[in-house]
Amino acid sequence: MAKTVKLNDDIVGFARQEAELQNRSLGAQIAHWVRIGRAVETSGKLDHAKISAILAGEMQTRELTLEEKSVWLDRFTDLMGETGPAEEAFFADRRRRGLGVGLDEKGNLVHAKPDPTA
Repeated sequence: MAKTVKLNDDIVGFARQEAELQNRSLGAQIAHWVRIGRAVETSGKLDHAKISAILAGEMQTRELTLEEKSVWLDRFTDLMGETGPAEEAFFADRRRRGLGVGLDEKGNLVHAKPDPTA
């Protein structure tokens, strides 16, 4: 049975490009990458417990192999792009107070309109 999943636009873009090159549908390309990822994870060449410990700040990256560092860096980059509850609350407060909340496409500071009830 088919399931719906959410993927970042950049991942879908990469998959779409590769699908065209390999003459596969988008779904077939993603399924292919899933099979490859599963094979790599179960190969014994990557220690995912070690990678998780480093992401949690319990170990140093110098303890990883080159292959593990590559996986760690991809996951670390993904995590850095995600907002947490504290960051969301911080920017919600700034929006309520009419303070800067980000940058526009030219790098200029964007201000929210002050909330008179704040």
